[in-house]
Amino acid sequence: MLISVNHDTCVASGNCGRIAPAVFANRLEDDGFVRLLDESPPESEWPAARRAARLCPSATIRIERDGS
Repeated sequence: MLISVNHDTCVASGNCGRIAPAVFANRLEDDGFVRLLDESPPESEWPAARRAARLCPSATIRIERDGS
């Protein structure tokens, strides 16, 4: 799995950090954007990362390559 984020579309909802805290920072950075902690997370984090991408209100999170 390879994840990317588009900072231009982020609306700073914070859902991603609550849903997948091992992949996304729990707190948004000072500039209001999400912070990607692990662009290639271990397989154990894939379900949470997929859910965070699916529930992102601005479609900021992209799964570039999905291993499943």
